[in-house]
Amino acid sequence: MEIEQPIDMTFPNTFCKQCTYIALLPIMFPLYLTLPDVKKPHRKKFVIFSFIGSILWIAFYSYLMVWWATTIGVTIGIPTEIMGLTILAAGTSIPDLITSVIVARKGLGDMAVSSSIGSNLFDICVGLPLPWLFYFIYFYAAKGTVTLISVTSNGLVCSVGMLFAMLLILVISIGLSKWKMSKRFGIVMMGAYVVFCVISVILEMNIISCPLRMVGGSC
Repeated sequence: MEIEQPIDMTFPNTFCKQCTYIALLPIMFPLYLTLPDVKKPHRKKFVIFSFIGSILWIAFYSYLMVWWATTIGVTIGIPTEIMGLTILAAGTSIPDLITSVIVARKGLGDMAVSSSIGSNLFDICVGLPLPWLFYFIYFYAAKGTVTLISVTSNGLVCSVGMLFAMLLILVISIGLSKWKMSKRFGIVMMGAYVVFCVISVILEMNIISCPLRMVGGSC
């Protein structure tokens, strides 16, 4: 197994690496200053602090990403639903992508697939309802009443249906690839994602209407 080296913040020599270094410096430098590098033998005992600190930094960067994406969407006239389906969805999935690439290169294909599915289940079952629960608890304790949060997505039901279809395509694609992660498997899944994004954007822009709607109007 490849031994991971400690983070090196020295300026690289090649042009491509220099561009990457400059682009990532605003993110990497605060992390380098505040998080112990547990890849160094004498700092392995601080792994818990690095883990908790990493979660806090992810929360901070996520807040900035949502803020900037919302501002950009409002400025150029892109609905927040579409920004959530595209920019925010891709941005919040980058850590999952990096994790899957790392474990796949180590030959842990099962972990890569399980991580991608498990992270989405966690987002839906924990990441989405938990903030709402805290919101209701806080406002009910402060005011004795709460205001319900309205979900105004035009194609939510169809998007959920397509999500189940994507899971089915995932299983079928892995089966056709003889239960191995191949280039054909990657191409099929990328194509399915593009189709999902296109259809979801069309639904949100009301170019076509979702035939399935929740009771009470838009969903």
